[in-house]
Amino acid sequence: MNSGSPYSITPVVRTLIIICVALWLLSIGAGESGIDLSRYLGLFNFDSPFFQPWQLVTHLFMHDTKEPFHLFFNMLGLWMFGSSLERFWGSKRFLIYFLITGIGAGTVQTTVTNFQFRPMLEAANAYNMHPNYISFDRFTTNYLPGSYDNEQLNEFMKAWYYDLKNPGYVVESKKLVAEVVEFRQNTVNVGASGSLYGLLLAFGMIFPNVMIMMLIPPIPMKAKYFVMVFGAIELFSGLRNNIEDNVAHFAHLGGMLFGIILILLWKKQDRKRNVFMP
Repeated sequence: MNSGSPYSITPVVRTLIIICVALWLLSIGAGESGIDLSRYLGLFNFDSPFFQPWQLVTHLFMHDTKEPFHLFFNMLGLWMFGSSLERFWGSKRFLIYFLITGIGAGTVQTTVTNFQFRPMLEAANAYNMHPNYISFDRFTTNYLPGSYDNEQLNEFMKAWYYDLKNPGYVVESKKLVAEVVEFRQNTVNVGASGSLYGLLLAFGMIFPNVMIMMLIPPIPMKAKYFVMVFGAIELFSGLRNNIEDNVAHFAHLGGMLFGIILILLWKKQDRKRNVFMP
């Protein structure tokens, strides 16, 4: 284990924080010029036309420019847990762990998202085959984004109700269904949260009895219990499958899953080296 103050920032952690903050500032500047960097560096679903393989890595360094606390808390966690782990593992192993858990988190999230969106795609196809007022009302109730103008939709539904035989409303309803499908399929994922949850899991496994103070509520607990609580929360939230929930819960779980697999593999490799080394 490397020496150093438990509060000092380590080289790889410092570099990762600098990259994330720099890209966040660059994204703000680019956005003012009409360029959305998340379109190229954020992670899209595998079936999205915007998906590119490099996004599995680059999305880790991108954060929502409209939510500065997203960046702040991720960087705070990276410093708190990452520095201790880098001192314990060394910089090379730490960086490998950060990247693999992040890539694994993105892979799990996009895979689960595609599976969760399957009922919506089936509902959209069924509606396009047999469009009618009642089916459209059911589709929008289940799948319309919360950001959509409900007042405008209500006016549309009211006008259609009093003119059910007008084919123009069917045409417009199909356009809205296509917009909803496109919006859901092309939702972008950004942030280092998947890697951060992987770091949290590693910290709980390596330093299980270190006390950690929760923020909300401010309750101190051992790291091993802290990991269990947050893992359970993410599992429950992910299984709820709330379509309006914009938190990538399965990315967090994916980071923890890939983290425990990697730690167990390393432990096995380290035991073999200890046995066969002269």
